Amino acid sequence: MKTVVNIFRIITGVLFIFSGLVKAIDPLGLAYKMQEFFEAFAHEGWMPGLMNSLNDYALAFSITMITLEVVLGIALLLGAWKKLTTFLLLLLMLLFLFLTAYVLFSGRIRACGCFGDCVPLTPVQTFAKDVILLIMILVLFFYRRFIHPVHKPMILWIIIIVSTVATIMLQYYVLRNLPVVDCLPFKKGNNVLELRKMPADAVQDKFDYVFVYSKDGKEEQFSAEELPDSTWEFVDRKQILIEKGRNNIPAINDYHLTNDEGVDVTETLMEQDRTYYLFYLRDVPSSKPSWLKTMRRFLEKTNAPVYVVVSQRDKGETFIRKHGLGELPVLTLDATAIKTAARSAATLYQMKGAVVKKKWGTGQLALAP
Repeated sequence: MKTVVNIFRIITGVLFIFSGLVKAIDPLGLAYKMQEFFEAFAHEGWMPGLMNSLNDYALAFSITMITLEVVLGIALLLGAWKKLTTFLLLLLMLLFLFLTAYVLFSGRIRACGCFGDCVPLTPVQTFAKDVILLIMILVLFFYRRFIHPVHKPMILWIIIIVSTVATIMLQYYVLRNLPVVDCLPFKKGNNVLELRKMPADAVQDKFDYVFVYSKDGKEEQFSAEELPDSTWEFVDRKQILIEKGRNNIPAINDYHLTNDEGVDVTETLMEQDRTYYLFYLRDVPSSKPSWLKTMRRFLEKTNAPVYVVVSQRDKGETFIRKHGLGELPVLTLDATAIKTAARSAATLYQMKGAVVKKKWGTGQLALAP
């Protein structure tokens, strides 16, 4: 049994470290996924007031969860504090299994984001993985007497503290700049217009329709092939999903840049073979941001067109006027699309036509040419 425990300890520890680090390179991604769960639970009627209020703390939860995954994985490999470590791992695994089961059986959320955007798994794969991990952790929990520390307590403490600080600092760096490994559809070299298209192997959802008619105060449902005669009065038409499609959502979805007249200018802008910049503001600052001077210097030296992209036009235009950024044109974009494109509070893209050439987060704006 000792051999089994040690094999399970290594596999579980490595997987938790890997899972945490893959999400640590983009903690906002996990925060957005948490918000999806909070919104879904609120919609289900599970303490909606509490769930809606938790949205504001999603990023803090994300950083905490990621750090905990990495630290617990390292602690397990080191054999440190085996009772507490295995207990916390068991609690985490039960939580993960509940969430992945909800994704799989409710259909309200496409994926749980267990390995971030870099290692996408289907709901079935994720649930199966969590069941196997839960079995291994149960073995570790009940047979923890076979787990022994690999070094003296002082060395273990130093490793755990350094690991904790390093994981938090990595996430802080990413939030100020951009993911160190970009697995999003807006990564450098990608063509935005091409990725807006439906995948070639897409299979669309199949629907059936039921028509509701009434007669003499009584309502009945009819199929499209068996509609009633003219003595019946039409009431409603219902759409019923009979077969779920697959791979039928573009990699870049709901991406429509609109000008001040409400006209979609995405293709007009991106089909031109020229260099220009898109300056995404995920949340328009209500006060003077730290990156403002750097952005002004960039605007003074560049000759290429610069477009500010926001989800709310009035806030974007007010911000530009208030801080003297000139006559920059403002384009609006769906808030969810901006969250995907702008992993930093303000993100500058250098574009050549529809291709992303370079991009910089708030901590990197000084590097822009």
